[in-house]
Amino acid sequence: MDLSLGPEDRAFQDEVRAFLHDNLTSDLRQAGARTGGAFAEVEAGFRWHRILARRGWSATTWPTEHGGPGWSATQRYIFARECTAVDAPRVFNMGVRMVGPVVMKFGTPEQKAKYLPGIASGDIVFCQGYSEPGSGSDLASLKTRADSDGDDYVINGSKIWTTFAQHANHMFCLVRTAQDTKPQEGITFLLIDSMQTPGLTVQPIITLAGDHEVNQVFFDNVRVPKANRIGPENAGWTVAKYLLEFERGGDAYTPNLYARLEDVRRIAREERADDSGRLIDTPDFAERLALAEIEIQALEMIELQVLSDLSRGRNPGAVSSAMKIRGSETLQKLDGLGVEALAYYATPFEPDARSLGWNEPTVTPDHGITAMPLYLNNRASTIYAGSNEIQRNIIAKAVLGL
Repeated sequence: MDLSLGPEDRAFQDEVRAFLHDNLTSDLRQAGARTGGAFAEVEAGFRWHRILARRGWSATTWPTEHGGPGWSATQRYIFARECTAVDAPRVFNMGVRMVGPVVMKFGTPEQKAKYLPGIASGDIVFCQGYSEPGSGSDLASLKTRADSDGDDYVINGSKIWTTFAQHANHMFCLVRTAQDTKPQEGITFLLIDSMQTPGLTVQPIITLAGDHEVNQVFFDNVRVPKANRIGPENAGWTVAKYLLEFERGGDAYTPNLYARLEDVRRIAREERADDSGRLIDTPDFAERLALAEIEIQALEMIELQVLSDLSRGRNPGAVSSAMKIRGSETLQKLDGLGVEALAYYATPFEPDARSLGWNEPTVTPDHGITAMPLYLNNRASTIYAGSNEIQRNIIAKAVLGL
């Protein structure tokens, strides 16, 4: 395998670097660097999305006929690496990454015209209504029901762990439309056009890390037009499985992992070991950093192959489960090294210090202000998008035939 960039890819890399230099303002860069991956300023992310959209670069995985740039797998990877290298803000892109591909595959022409341009421009922002109290990894046990009433469905129930529902203006949602059938056969996939729909209530959940990222959403006789159904009624499980492949493996993990690795190295260069030397120079810590980097490099090889398959229209399939397992567990390993490097200075609870523009003194050194919050937040990375135990079951069945 030739891993070097060819002339065209190097020219593209130069184009991306020039674009970032010209468009990534200092405040956007600060939002990406200061607040950390899980705590990125959402408004900064929206601004960055609109800047990318004006260039036609917001929906990097989409084909040109649907408003994407039509990039190759290598170009998408170059773009992701270059953005993380200069602290571009996190883009809240469930619409781009998950809903868009679903609408392209299962949506009607009218639905494609209605949703895809707004998703690409950043005007339509989706959150995900999947998990419920008591229905997480066992998603087929969901109980939120949608009863038929003329041209509408009437939804009652609740969803939980709904990321950034307080910022979204749309939701994609799984609901139960048939009761007396196998669990997977009674589910329908709906798009809700407004988070201000009468009867829909968003209640914040403040996490252990001190951030408001997730929510519980309640439905009390919420009316949704049947025209917003994606695919046939009671066929939502097929749509949901297709979407989950993109949630688990449609994006590259390793650009973020390389960025986290550099964060840990930066902490280890600043912190001292017991013998008063730099922590990064101690053989034990240096070896564990090297092992983590090797794991990232191994995942990168799988990732590049999956991105290549996606660029040829192939679904990642069970490989997305392997990527999700390795990506999330390597991330947690890096988080643990970052907290270990800070030692006692990782423990102060200073959530305001992650705010953009914060300039008050802190107990935790500035270079480690997000280490413990990221450690706490990313404990969920092996649970969301289907727990890693479920992913191992998928691999056992689909790959090993067990």
